[in-house]
Amino acid sequence: MQELVDKDDLTPKWRDRFVPAENDSVRSDHYPDRDAAIAAADALNPTLRNGLPISDPDRRRSIELKIDKAVQAKRRLQDEEALMLAEAIRRHAGDPRPDAASLQLAAEAEPYRQDLADQLSAMPYLSIAQVGWEDGRWREHLLLYKDGKGAWTKPYTAGEKAATTSERAKIANGYDLSGSAHWGKTKARIRQILLPRANQLLQLASVQRLLAEAFARGERVLVSNGIVFWYEEEGGIGWQVKETGSTNDSEGATLWREGTIRSTNHGRLVILPYVKEDGEKVRGHTRNGPGDGRAMPRHPDHYVDIPFSLYSGDLMIGLFGELPYE
Repeated sequence: MQELVDKDDLTPKWRDRFVPAENDSVRSDHYPDRDAAIAAADALNPTLRNGLPISDPDRRRSIELKIDKAVQAKRRLQDEEALMLAEAIRRHAGDPRPDAASLQLAAEAEPYRQDLADQLSAMPYLSIAQVGWEDGRWREHLLLYKDGKGAWTKPYTAGEKAATTSERAKIANGYDLSGSAHWGKTKARIRQILLPRANQLLQLASVQRLLAEAFARGERVLVSNGIVFWYEEEGGIGWQVKETGSTNDSEGATLWREGTIRSTNHGRLVILPYVKEDGEKVRGHTRNGPGDGRAMPRHPDHYVDIPFSLYSGDLMIGLFGELPYE
């Protein structure tokens, strides 16, 4: 768990959260899985927000806006990565699962045979695994690596960077990518891989109904987890799938929910309206990605300003789950 800390006039910063432990000590506030951590955060956040020791209403509102911005950015990235993980696991649903006895382990890794087997049962594609979880707490943080011959190495102590790599590998390895590569570029590649499956969603009766209901409400752009359902009036194209692109700011840039998207071309990427650190609001737009060439321009008479609707990340995960496994 992390907590957002106010630093007077500075932008609030995230830091690891610590809680009381035995013998007047403290320990990191950690959880066995994402769902448990999110449930704890949802219960804790209102208490922390209501307890802000700020009496000045303008100052309090300013802090609350900063809080909303930081939490929204965190949740947006978490939802996107949850979708990527769910699809990575689904892509390997038919892979054989090794039983614990068949694993090739270095002698020093023998105590972690069952732990590794359990992880490979869920994610058989892993090439790096973190072991050492015991009775709901980390007894020790260790990493096992799979070599080119399919054997697993002796345990190595996991520093923060290596532990992060092992978590990212749960997603990246499912797409034959590395968890240690540039994470922004890796996720951009995964978004491209997901697009063909997202296009299949348009054939589902349940999704067609969802889009028809959205259209009846006047909605023309629906956004969830890096996937965009975009209604194209020109040429009678109708609904199509596009991809969200990153801004020049961090991947966690806060969306400007009241903003609009001005489309002057037929680019495949949709840059959503966002708010810069200095508070400047940037209108959304469409463009092509690197290597795509210039996006086909629209005639000025056909420029469109389109409001967008942001849907819960769980929506896209649920829709992906309805697709049959190929």
